[in-house]
Amino acid sequence: MTISQLSSAIGTEVTIQGWLYNSRSSGSLAFLELRDGSGFVQAIVEKAKVSEEVWTAATTLTQESSLRVSGSVAAHPKKPGVYEIQVSSLEVIHLSPEYPIALKEHGPEFLFDNRDLYLRAKTPWAVLRIRDRVFFSIEQFFHEEGFIRFDTPILQPTSCEDTTQLFSVDYYEDQMYLSQSGQLYSEAGIMAFGKVYDFGPVFRAEKSKTRHHLSELWMMDAEMAFFDQSMNMDVQERMVKRIVSDVLRDCKEELAILERDTTLLQRLVDEPFVRMKHVEAKKILEADGLTVDHLDDMTTEEEIYLGNKYQLPIFIEDYPLAVKSFYMKRYIDEAGVPRARNADLVAPEEGREIIGGSQREVDYDVLLKEIQDRNYPLAEYEWYLNTRKFGSVEHSGFGIGLERTVRWITGVHHIRETIPFARMLNRNRP
Repeated sequence: MTISQLSSAIGTEVTIQGWLYNSRSSGSLAFLELRDGSGFVQAIVEKAKVSEEVWTAATTLTQESSLRVSGSVAAHPKKPGVYEIQVSSLEVIHLSPEYPIALKEHGPEFLFDNRDLYLRAKTPWAVLRIRDRVFFSIEQFFHEEGFIRFDTPILQPTSCEDTTQLFSVDYYEDQMYLSQSGQLYSEAGIMAFGKVYDFGPVFRAEKSKTRHHLSELWMMDAEMAFFDQSMNMDVQERMVKRIVSDVLRDCKEELAILERDTTLLQRLVDEPFVRMKHVEAKKILEADGLTVDHLDDMTTEEEIYLGNKYQLPIFIEDYPLAVKSFYMKRYIDEAGVPRARNADLVAPEEGREIIGGSQREVDYDVLLKEIQDRNYPLAEYEWYLNTRKFGSVEHSGFGIGLERTVRWITGVHHIRETIPFARMLNRNRP
């Protein structure tokens, strides 16, 4: 039986296989904190009730030794929903030597240099289980909404976002690039399937050392035929509410380990998200005393400020076209500024941007001119332009960064904590 199943076994004899996370002894009692991947449990060994061999093993076990324990399951006398095992027998599978990561304070660089071992600690255990729940929630949501999974290539001949931030790869006699996004390929997919999503690793060669950036990350991109930008944001809001609801329901133990205050998470499930235009957001920031550039992207400080101000996720709509991607639908605002039909979703609690989405440009000639004006290699985009040549339709899409979303929901400080083995500008091992 696994530790997560103990609630159904009160009063019965079970066997748990796992590792010793921590231990202490007091006279004739030994308290073993065990983990098996599904959870943590305290196993109590009473000297008078076990053999001398079992008692000796229980009091000489080392941290991270693997073992097999049998005993009776009981509810914790003071903690509802917590269970214990009264040990009757214990078998040591492997006695661990001195464990490099003892249960004491270590610097973050040491912990990430030893990430293969640090994964066993409670904090990464909780964060990565929440990551798994977020991943599964997204998959469930899209299948319930009528999407199909449409996997796009990791090796691509050109850029989706910015040609200066690509990792190049020698591909036989040709040069290819690691994908920044599967979006362009997904746009071809909706012409066959209507609504598609892909979910996989993407790569960004930004030379950034901030706590918000990874060089290898996981991204979900969704595309929807016959959807305008308003409908696009509606899907995103439903998806985020679904993700957070699932985590609040299914990851109570993990959130407790992380000491996560879930007040604002619960609030966003119950209340509508904030929606405002980019021009409005900049005016609010300026009125509140910040120095802003009205024609620029939102800065880190501006996103954090707005998140703190509204305490809810905020859709910031219609950025200046000059700071956004070539494929976005465009219009001219009343001040004569070319703008994109887009929105970034900014999360509160310093979550920053977790989703970027837009209505896509559907006019062949407009899109062709934009590609030419940006000096992109036209030959590499001809297949993409075909989506506008043969049955072009209004469509929209968005991408959500898995690690940024997990960082926000868990409340951890650095994005490297949200992926099993981080790849960053200054870290590529282990």
